[in-house]
Amino acid sequence: MEIGLGKNGRRAYELDEIGIVPARRTRDPEEVSIAWQIDAYRFETPLVVSPMDSVASPKTVVAVGEQGGLGVLDLEGLWTRYEDPEPLLQEIRDLDDVAATKRLQEIYSAPIQEELIGRRIEEIRDAGLVTAARLSPQRTAQYHKAVVDAGVDIFVIRGTTVSAEHVSGRAEPLNLKQFIYDLDVPVVVGGCATYTAALHLMRTGAAGVLVGFGGGSGHTTRSVLGVAVPMASAIGDVAAARRDYLDESGGRYVHVIADGGMTGSGDIAKALACGADAVMVGSPLARATEAPGGGYHWGSEAHHEELPRGERVEVGTIGDLKSILHGPASTSDGSMNLMGALRRTMATSGYTDLKEFQRVEVVVNPHR
Repeated sequence: MEIGLGKNGRRAYELDEIGIVPARRTRDPEEVSIAWQIDAYRFETPLVVSPMDSVASPKTVVAVGEQGGLGVLDLEGLWTRYEDPEPLLQEIRDLDDVAATKRLQEIYSAPIQEELIGRRIEEIRDAGLVTAARLSPQRTAQYHKAVVDAGVDIFVIRGTTVSAEHVSGRAEPLNLKQFIYDLDVPVVVGGCATYTAALHLMRTGAAGVLVGFGGGSGHTTRSVLGVAVPMASAIGDVAAARRDYLDESGGRYVHVIADGGMTGSGDIAKALACGADAVMVGSPLARATEAPGGGYHWGSEAHHEELPRGERVEVGTIGDLKSILHGPASTSDGSMNLMGALRRTMATSGYTDLKEFQRVEVVVNPHR
């Protein structure tokens, strides 16, 4: 589309601009499988918990794992900076909106304690669950050995945007391809939002890529940086990169995980319909009674020391983790029984597993 005489832009779509089309055949929801597998690890639900302190503590990561999902602990958050972060979590909940960002910056300025990295991962491992932990690209080289030595199963490198070709004149950038090659654990990297960026990340040897940046309810990346790619189109583009890389590599499948911008069960279903293998969500689970944020939600971008690109938002509390994931729902807005709703969407569309469901027909809805 022509934006001006000197600039064109492709029309892209958000998840709320598309709809899923039921097929001629329907299924029984109880006969639908929503399981997915990455590397050697199988999960009964295609749900990954965002590495945000308001959602993912060692305790809630374990609770999500027991419900069939995968929790990712932020190794640059409060749990690796403080022996006991509970008083600080309470303080963050009590802050007024005006003071929140500045105080978050002060709280998160405490140094990361390497000993706590290993201890937090071990707390999750001791529960007998798959462990996943996140570092930013900037700190991966410094702390990755402590993460691997602690026995992490899935290593997540997550930033606002992660590229395979970061150029810096100040410091030696992380050689992502060499780093992944040297590790013995699967690595998930992101975010990205274009075909080309995703293809380059897949060529590094990543087991999965995260699609999206700054699209969640606690992010202000769109207004601060002007960076935004509508999620439905981004997922479709990255899914195309996965297909082409499968041919290019002779059969190596890289998982696509939609990250951000999904606030309810309908968004989750549409992300998977666009080609995602799983979804990474934060705010829907920040509303659980077990969530560390106690009804508030924020991400790592909210406390950046130089340019915060997020904020603490109040999301409220609606029920326990089990009811939000598996029901029964006591609301009709898609905020509870997320996985039950996904099963019903797939059944209504006539599909019995997630790989088949990626082929479902979708249509563009007019703007509301």
